[in-house]
Amino acid sequence: MLRYRIDSDVVDAVSLIRYVTVSGRLEPAGPEDYMKLVRLAHDFRRAVLYATRMIAKGVNTNTVLKELRAMLNKAYGDSAYKVAKAFVKGCVFNGGDPRHIKLRKPFIVSEGEASRYGNRNVRFESIKTVKVKYPHDSSWLAFRASFGENYLPLIKEVVELARRKETSYGARIVFRNGRIYLHLSIPVELYLKHFSKGRPKGNLIAGFDLNSDRINMVIIDRYGRIRETKTEWFSEVTSHGYPRGKARARRLKALSKLLKYAYYHDVGAVVFENLSAIKKRRYTRNGTVNRKITRFAKKQLLQNGIVMAMKYGFKVLLINPKGTTHSIEHDKIMKKYGLDKHTASAYLTALRGIERNSLIQKVTI
Repeated sequence: MLRYRIDSDVVDAVSLIRYVTVSGRLEPAGPEDYMKLVRLAHDFRRAVLYATRMIAKGVNTNTVLKELRAMLNKAYGDSAYKVAKAFVKGCVFNGGDPRHIKLRKPFIVSEGEASRYGNRNVRFESIKTVKVKYPHDSSWLAFRASFGENYLPLIKEVVELARRKETSYGARIVFRNGRIYLHLSIPVELYLKHFSKGRPKGNLIAGFDLNSDRINMVIIDRYGRIRETKTEWFSEVTSHGYPRGKARARRLKALSKLLKYAYYHDVGAVVFENLSAIKKRRYTRNGTVNRKITRFAKKQLLQNGIVMAMKYGFKVLLINPKGTTHSIEHDKIMKKYGLDKHTASAYLTALRGIERNSLIQKVTI
């Protein structure tokens, strides 16, 4: 008989999600502003790429920052360094060589700062007017901003708080199909204030197993008994040539459907694997499987899932993924309940969340 003990590696997801991304469009006030923005985007991409090479070679932080600030300005240079550092970390995680990182499209990133009216380089004059700092002559480029109607109250509050130096927001500008898009990283508290769907009334726990072609969910009670199992399939998204953007939307739709189902079926807490605990992506000897793994942005799906769950008011827990697959407990659960390996992983994930949620002290498997 095995007894599952309290897992000290279980964490509350709320402490990990600080910002939510909201996207809108930018229209230049004139052709000159557009051309300067394009030049800035190319310069920023070049700076980030240069920084990845320096970081990969082990150059110290102060030296890298000094070089980047000279290429752009202090604010953009600091942002470029953080972006480059993230690229290097992701490359190492995927087993790649950071000295060979390639950035195809130009982009701009600017950190938020409350004391600088919300952002150091991208500022709102109103919900419809955005100005972008052009470092080469210290001028400000003017753009008309447009967001979805449902986001306008949120953007309005962000602009007002930023004007009073009470909040900050990160900004990322990208170019796609001849259009300019502005992605804002807004404090999650403000986002939930406008988009919360309520509070769940149940006390069941749902565990999730996220995969490239399916999402498995198992709902259990406080005694570890299985109440329901559900799986959303989307095997078509792993086909060769399937658009990544379309695949992402399909997975998000499936996850949203499962969370909505959990909300109306007495679930009060949801549990995911804490992917940040994984230091390196694991590959197999199967080339097809490896392709699916590489094209599956699992951490991004998890982050979106956490935000979705928070909108429903769920308590969101993250557990250490060690042992949720290929372990004695996992194999025992498969045999005892007749579950496939992915559903068994979702069950074990939920089971670990029970004790962390202080509902019972230990569960017999």
